[in-house]
Amino acid sequence: MPTVKFTPALKRFFPGLKNTPAKGATLAEILGELELNYPGVRSYLLDEQGHLRKHVNIFIDGTIIKDRTALSDLFTENSEIYIIQALSGG
Repeated sequence: MPTVKFTPALKRFFPGLKNTPAKGATLAEILGELELNYPGVRSYLLDEQGHLRKHVNIFIDGTIIKDRTALSDLFTENSEIYIIQALSGG
């Protein structure tokens, strides 16, 4: 099953985040699973329409996803899904 990984920046907001095996067949399902374990994380990552927020990126096996709206990018049983928060400032 795919593994979801997070950056330390996201762990500041959700201290319990850790590498998580995912059972979902789509990214949207996986984000729903994460919400069960880490309440509030889905709304932090997605906007009110369910689209990926501008300050968040998701990589699947090292490649940034293309579909930020429907989250339809494919992954495999052995994929690593890495969720990062863009940082700003100087």
